[in-house]
Amino acid sequence: MTHPYTDELAAIGIVAEADAPLHKRVWWRVGGRADLYAEIGDLDGLVAARRWASARAVPWFLLGNGSNLLVSDAGIRGLVVRLVGALADATADSDHVVAGAGCRNAVLLARAAKNGWTGLDALAGIPGTVGGAVRMNAGSLLGETGDTLVDVQVLDAAGVLRTVPKDALALGYRHCALPKGATVVQARFARSSEDPVAVEARIRTFLERRKATQPLDLPSCGSTFRNPPGDAAGRLIEATGLKGFRIGGAEVSPKHANFIVNHGDATAADIASVIVHVQARVQAVHGVALVPEVERVGDWSSFAV
Repeated sequence: MTHPYTDELAAIGIVAEADAPLHKRVWWRVGGRADLYAEIGDLDGLVAARRWASARAVPWFLLGNGSNLLVSDAGIRGLVVRLVGALADATADSDHVVAGAGCRNAVLLARAAKNGWTGLDALAGIPGTVGGAVRMNAGSLLGETGDTLVDVQVLDAAGVLRTVPKDALALGYRHCALPKGATVVQARFARSSEDPVAVEARIRTFLERRKATQPLDLPSCGSTFRNPPGDAAGRLIEATGLKGFRIGGAEVSPKHANFIVNHGDATAADIASVIVHVQARVQAVHGVALVPEVERVGDWSSFAV
């Protein structure tokens, strides 16, 4: 299928797919189509595409690894971009590790283990990309992304690149105050002086524990809700008796209550409905308002609960 803008994008060196399916590009394996989808592997191309979208007033969405997104069944309007190539690579010197926003966390951790780069523990077990980890200040029991973050390079809505220091990001629990409309291009992390062998052993133990306690046999987005202060979302959901609760093909995992899994035939609306139900029941039983850790994106105008 063609789109009126594919030729314009081709003229600036961007190969775009029209009416592109997104369900295979996100972890929940649900969602509709993107008007336009492009994979961009160099900074010049990314800047050109961003400036084109701004000039044309075309909605812009950067898709990472799709591990923290619930894409609407109606899809995403505008141009969806995934970073590849040099924008998904990582390098290091004696003091820092510099990773492209499109670099998958698992790939970065594997490269770190091979080369003795330390200071990246917080990314272990986080299924997305570096850009997504920065944007959410993702973390686990091993720490948060911001712990060793030095600065980030961002591309603003006008297509201008700038570097934002860590102190300007107001980092908090699952929070990072990026400039409005900014796209993360790369992140720079401080290397630690810890023994790489000890770091690798700690990460391996952590990942083995997660594997034993999480439902990894069905599509999910990991933890669905943020942990409320002083408590755990999974504990509250389980205590409400919602393990195994199901709408269509979407289910609160019997193995870990903070995971909503897709049995293969779920729609995005099914998953969203389970999320809303869980929030309502936990609020009614415990008086706690659960905040989703996952982000709902795309056209949800027809969704009603």
